[in-house]
Amino acid sequence: MTHILAIDQGTTSSRAILFDAGLQVVASAQEEFTQHYPRPGWVEHDPSDLWSTVAATARAAMERAGVKADRIAAIGITNQRETTLIWDRASGQPIHPAIVWQDRRTADTCTALKDAGHEPMITERTGLLLDPYFSATKVKWLLDHVEGARARAEAGELAFGTVDSWLIWNLTGGRVHATDATNAARTMLYNISTGQWDAEICALMGVPMALLPEVKDCAADFGVTRADLFGREIPILGVAGDQQAATVGQACFAPGMMKSTYGTGCFALLNTGADRVPSTHRLLTTIAYQLDGKPTYALEGSIFIAGAVVQWLRDGLKIIRHASETQGLAEAAEEAQGVVLVPAFTGLGAPYWRPECRGAVYGLTRNSGPAELARAALESVGYQTRDLLEAMRADWGAAADGVLRVDGGMSASDFAMQFLSDILGAPVDRPRVTETTALGAAYLAGLQAGLCDAPEAFAQGWALERRFEPKMDEATRDAKYARWGRAVQATMSV
Repeated sequence: MTHILAIDQGTTSSRAILFDAGLQVVASAQEEFTQHYPRPGWVEHDPSDLWSTVAATARAAMERAGVKADRIAAIGITNQRETTLIWDRASGQPIHPAIVWQDRRTADTCTALKDAGHEPMITERTGLLLDPYFSATKVKWLLDHVEGARARAEAGELAFGTVDSWLIWNLTGGRVHATDATNAARTMLYNISTGQWDAEICALMGVPMALLPEVKDCAADFGVTRADLFGREIPILGVAGDQQAATVGQACFAPGMMKSTYGTGCFALLNTGADRVPSTHRLLTTIAYQLDGKPTYALEGSIFIAGAVVQWLRDGLKIIRHASETQGLAEAAEEAQGVVLVPAFTGLGAPYWRPECRGAVYGLTRNSGPAELARAALESVGYQTRDLLEAMRADWGAAADGVLRVDGGMSASDFAMQFLSDILGAPVDRPRVTETTALGAAYLAGLQAGLCDAPEAFAQGWALERRFEPKMDEATRDAKYARWGRAVQATMSV
């Protein structure tokens, strides 16, 4: 058995990538699924879409490679985090559509909990801020709004999970209800110091502990798949939330190393080692990965809209047909116009945490057109990343002074990555393998299966594709960033 199957279940699509024992990509498959927006600020997924696209893409990747299940040593899973599902343990049927991490319906609940003085305790134990982003208030909403759900949960008839748990349940035919420490750490119900579900927070949220999955290391035994899915049982041996999997895939194993992933959102993580570093600048303290029962911690900054701003250009404004068109448009834009886009379509994430904010464009003139909007869209990602790294510098000394490793779909844009380097005033490294999220999941599964070496050896295999060095002079950098700051302040004041 010489192959590893990585399942990468994301916000807008599911992918399966088959790796060989050397962690080289053999074949892949991807399938998009429908996003549901039942009300302004609400975002849902059909749970059956999450499962069916995962099963279909896994089979497709195996078929394209001509690799049968008897050659696959393990499955690794990585997933969109915080997205919340509850299902019936007997039937396996969800009680409601999945509430996606972008969903803001519980903003009032979070405000009420803050006003009651609960945020300091929650932050101290979970490392998180009281925000609709996380799973806890989503679980509360489901139990409060689905008829009979709370009584059934208290009776032990229902199961809660983030997407990894939902996939594990379906892959194993309902035999395993589990998650890993990185996903548990994003629920706002898990104490990241004790490594346990927090009974006091669960009681505060009205979440019966009978709902909760077992928490395991990132490299661990998560059961085996049903034999009928792929032709034989395959062990599931690695699980990590998408940003933590990307941190592993980028080999950010040493304290002080940073990575930023540009998918639907943007997520920057700084490895802080065995030390939990509390943030005084509204970043998150979280678990980067957990091996052999020992968590490695990180500071994380989360931006809700990164690649999604390009989808807005395509699907909302319809000024492009393909994401690749933004590069040419941005290069053709009239830079002197100084158009600034604050893409707060679902609120502002770190370091602002303003869920009520909405997107805005500043500096429009009669000459502004698709090119200027495309440039502003790509630049918004660089500005938001600098916001995060400025906060990291303040929380952890020289954190933002080093090299930033990047990955994800938008990292393919040379314009966006050069602007990122320019506005940061720091090198930006793009690896040869930009599918670092799936690579991280595959490595964790391979590590548990005995196919992959220790993290130090894996790190030696990381390879650079291109380094972007800053070309912008300091005065221009400062002026542009100051303009961004004024735009954000104006957006928050509306």
